Amino acid sequence: MVLVRGKNVKEREASYIDYNLIFIVLFLIAFGLVMLYSVSSYDANLTFGDSAYYFKHQLLVSVIGLGVMLVVAHIPYKLWNKLSFIAYGVSVFMVVLVSFIGTEANGAKRWIRIFGISIQPSEIAKVGIIIFLASIIYRLGPSLNNTKSFWIVFLSPAPLSFLVYTITDNLSSAIILMAISYIMLFVATPGYARFLFIALAIIAAGVLIVMIAVNSDSLGVNGGFRFLRIQAWLDPEAYINSKGYQTLQALYAIGSGGIFGKGLGQSMQKMGFVPEAQNDMIFSIICEELGLFGAMAVILLFVLLVWRMMIIANNAPDLFGALLVVGVMAHISVQVILNICVVTNTMPNTGITLPFISYGGSAVLFLLIEIGIVLSVGRSIGKQ
Repeated sequence: MVLVRGKNVKEREASYIDYNLIFIVLFLIAFGLVMLYSVSSYDANLTFGDSAYYFKHQLLVSVIGLGVMLVVAHIPYKLWNKLSFIAYGVSVFMVVLVSFIGTEANGAKRWIRIFGISIQPSEIAKVGIIIFLASIIYRLGPSLNNTKSFWIVFLSPAPLSFLVYTITDNLSSAIILMAISYIMLFVATPGYARFLFIALAIIAAGVLIVMIAVNSDSLGVNGGFRFLRIQAWLDPEAYINSKGYQTLQALYAIGSGGIFGKGLGQSMQKMGFVPEAQNDMIFSIICEELGLFGAMAVILLFVLLVWRMMIIANNAPDLFGALLVVGVMAHISVQVILNICVVTNTMPNTGITLPFISYGGSAVLFLLIEIGIVLSVGRSIGKQ
């Protein structure tokens, strides 16, 4: 990047801010708040007597998150390299803490309350694992080509992923943690053979699990509600009164939206038909109210967000900075894909939110922290 002589330091620093990225994030948050109010107003009025209950909570967290994002954006990203092992340790500690002081909501014990604020430790774990992996990959460098080193790094999130799954019963977050590891290593190391092997092994394991779930009765295997979810995924109409209900209602919403939708606020499925529509299934209501056009616009926004992060990663001053951005990019990409796949019944229901749009304070707060880290890397482009 060419710098014009005579400009002061503040002017030069300002030129490194990716305003396109900031605009996309702000637009996603604003759009999410509008859709959240539209989707949740009916349920919020019945449950709390305040149609803006969910909206006000999300707005408050979003404002706080944007403030934290600006603070993180001005922290030199290289500092995270020194704190990487602490980040991993804090992630483990917070997840384990759920076992002792965790609070339960909607049948799941995944939150802890700190100073009256509910925090989901699995969201902390995602940030922690991005920082940890970026640091360890950066430190190992070329030695990652060694098979032993590669597998140690790839499996390093496994203990944390296991804790997230067993303690918080959050399979989707456990999957995301391992997916982040896969993508960051894929970007940082040459060759495709190992990654192809891992992908094929995961597909084979998935097919085996589905076959066992389908034949669980004849095999005498009790897979609990997860096997029921797989069975409902394959034939939701057969489980319309249980695990297939939410999926079918979401599909009805998507189908009734057509090309341009029924109009903002005109959804019928949000009137108690889609359970917790403001959370995991908000994309289905977007499809119903804004149609295929609105759904594609949302997907395009996420594509643009990933594209801007890819530009920052390609121009980062060093590998560590690039890997931090790649980790954030991997997290958001995987979560968006999984959410849309669940809503459209392309994969079994795993209970995963749509970034920046679904209701959830912890998710928005820590996503904005990740964006702050990306902006911090971006501000360093061109500085030596």
